[in-house]
Amino acid sequence: MQPWKGCTTLDQEESLKKPLPVASDIRVGIGGWTYAPWRDNFYPAGLAHNKELAYASRQLSAIEVNGTYYSTFKPDTFVKWRTETPDDFVFPLKASRFTTNRRVLGEAGESIERFVGSGISALGDKLGPIVWQFMPTKVFDPEDFEAFLALLPARVDGLALRHVLDVRHPSFMSPAYLQLARKYKCATAFCDSDDYPSFADLTGDFVYARLMRSEAKRKTGYAPQTLDAWADSARVWAGGGEPLDLPRIKPAAKSAASTRDVFVFFINGAKERAPAAATGLLKRLGIQAPGA
Repeated sequence: MQPWKGCTTLDQEESLKKPLPVASDIRVGIGGWTYAPWRDNFYPAGLAHNKELAYASRQLSAIEVNGTYYSTFKPDTFVKWRTETPDDFVFPLKASRFTTNRRVLGEAGESIERFVGSGISALGDKLGPIVWQFMPTKVFDPEDFEAFLALLPARVDGLALRHVLDVRHPSFMSPAYLQLARKYKCATAFCDSDDYPSFADLTGDFVYARLMRSEAKRKTGYAPQTLDAWADSARVWAGGGEPLDLPRIKPAAKSAASTRDVFVFFINGAKERAPAAATGLLKRLGIQAPGA
């Protein structure tokens, strides 16, 4: 599925006429910062490995952390990430796999508490949305899924939490799922991929997009016109509209939002091209990375 190529509705046209939101409204990034091929095409030659986060956080405006899905980190680690990165940078965190990879989701309360209480609040205002990723084999069970959503905390140590649901089984492509996600004010990750359900229906008050089609043959990961189109989509989302040419479960309703936060991550595909795609999108949006 390719992103929309132009404005076909009045809402889209009006969204694009609005001034570009400030940098904090649209964030663009990649998944992680430790990846050997990036030392050939993103990081400066000879850069010490322990300086890679500091460098990446000054070229991008967010990094999605995948390591928290597999391991538990100490509060000191989150403090270190916070101090090494510039103001206005954020870290969305993927929640522990033990919270979502289970037969009965409604029994995840202890695992959720353990993850949320592991020290993530040490990131302070650099704590981004929490991404709850479900296995592709996890079928949508409305009753059990609602029991899980009811367990998600609104705050930790005084910090407001924002939740993203990354659902990967086709059974989630249903109005019943949308209704539940909206009831609990959770965003749904829009995954631009043929491998997972891809639908852009908004279920929260912010947008979280994971773009997964970068190509190794292109130094920028995407064709220029495709990055142009994603820049337009980000502007429409940030301006309170919806790019209607993206796949959906239900037709878009007119939004009451005047602006909304947008997170766009280049994930998977040809991973070695992700930084080039992300910096290319930031350039098209006219957004300077926080520490640049």
